[in-house]
This record gives sequence, C-alpha cells and structure tokens, in this order.
Amino acid sequence: MFDFPRGYQISFQDPASPIMEGIIDLHHNILFYLILIFALVLWMLRQIIFRSYYYWEFPDKITMKFRKHFLILNNVVHGTWLEIIWTIIPSLILMLIAVPSFALLYSIDEVVDPAITIKVIGHQWFWSYEYSDYFVDGIELNFESYMINEADLKVGDLRLLEVDNPLVLPVNTHIRVIVTSTDVLHSFAVPSLGLKVDAVPGRLNQLSLFIKRPGVFYGQCSELCGVNHGFMPIVIHGVNLDDYITFVKA
Repeated sequence: MFDFPRGYQISFQDPASPIMEGIIDLHHNILFYLILIFALVLWMLRQIIFRSYYYWEFPDKITMKFRKHFLILNNVVHGTWLEIIWTIIPSLILMLIAVPSFALLYSIDEVVDPAITIKVIGHQWFWSYEYSDYFVDGIELNFESYMINEADLKVGDLRLLEVDNPLVLPVNTHIRVIVTSTDVLHSFAVPSLGLKVDAVPGRLNQLSLFIKRPGVFYGQCSELCGVNHGFMPIVIHGVNLDDYITFVKA
C-alpha cells in the first residue's frame, strides 16, 4: 500500500477509508463521461474543419458526394433539433453525475455516533492534537507534532513528511475529528483517508473518520499559511484496538 506521495504519481493514493473509496469511484465514473464527451466533440470538430476546408479549398475538384455531405453538415450545425438535443443530453449527463455526488457529499457530512473525539489545532507552523475523551487528574491527553529535520531522518524516512509525535488512532472505529486554528488559516489534509478541511481561527469544523486498515498515513497542510507552510506534515498511525489502548495508557 502507498499511503504517501510518490514521484511522477498521476493517480490517487491507496484508499484506507470508505469516504476515500467513494471519492475515487466517483472520479472514475465522471472520467468515463468526460472521455465520451471529449471523443464526440473532437470528432465533430474534425468533421466541421475538414469538410469545410475541402469544400472551400477545392470547389471545382470536389465530387457531388462530398458536396452533398457538406450541405447536410451545414444544415445540421444550424438545426433547431440539434440545439435541443445538445441541451438535453448534457442535462441528463449532469443528472447522472449529480446523484452519486450528492450521496457522497451526504456521507462525508454525516457523523455516526463517534467512539472517539480528536481535536486538531493548527499553529504556525505545527499541529497539536487533543484526545478529548480521556482525563487524568483533570488533564487532557494532548501533545504537539513537529516535523523532523532532514538532518535527523533515519534510513527509509520520508523527507518533509515525518513527525516526532504522530496521531495514533484505532482502525474499524468511528472517530469524530474537530479541526480549528489558533492564528491563521490552515488545512488538515490526509489524502489516503479522504480528509481535507480548513482550520479556521475561532471556528470548529467537524469531520468523520473510519480507518479500514492499519497503516501509516501521511498528509500536509494544504493552505498557504505562511513562510513555513511546507513544513507542517501530518502523520496518522492506524493501529489495532489493543495497540491503541496500550498507546493511551502509556
């Protein structure tokens, strides 16, 4: 599984949540319609250009067959029925695209009764995480997450993506993620999990998360938040429930 960006990558990262699977499926479905529309429009442009060129460039040498085809094409291009057809067909295509799009948007906004609530806070220029469900002597479980400098990386680590304190979350668990900021606009984005939401000062934005498999998922701040914008990586460790309980106890 590739849960981080790769060189010369032209496709999505491997999905690890139902939301990301839905996003990829919707993209592939829309791309199918786009390919059909592109092929049809390209064929129509070719017919118009070449038929018009041959008719005007060689009026004496052209055969009656080609002349007849050009006259038919000329009538069709300016026909009332054609304008009706190319208005109705795109409307139907948009309706076919809209139905799964609305279903996906609804599922993204829907928050199932969460077992865990995580608060994500953006700072210039690092992230901090709070586990709002756990208190020890009135103190919440929270920590800050900074990017590891290039000089401190180990063999196999990813440059500009590794952090000292990753966010550890259990798999197969409904999680509520609340995102905010203390200073400027940030954006909490993890492609493999289908997460992307702005961190706005003075406002709480909410996401639902369900991780389907264990893994290490990488993301970054996707908002131009200042001079160190490119040095705010996000690392989420998806672990089994037993490992998560061990992490919380530790």
